[in-house]
Amino acid sequence: MESKEELLKITGEILREKRLDSGLSQEKLALECGLDRTFISLLERGKRQPSIMTLFLIAERVGSSPSEIIAQIESRTK
Repeated sequence: MESKEELLKITGEILREKRLDSGLSQEKLALECGLDRTFISLLERGKRQPSIMTLFLIAERVGSSPSEIIAQIESRTK
């Protein structure tokens, strides 16, 4: 298994890709999820870990599912 830091980095990269693919800015995504823009930035930079609730909120807003995001994280750690 990857280190915690590497896992957070991969998670952040995937969240960023999903956000960009959906055409949302960090600010717009944060607003739609009821989160702070700086928190989205911290997630994308691998500095914070999303809760399961946060993952569900973000996934819905970027047109994905939490399981799809987790599967992508898992595939990049292999």
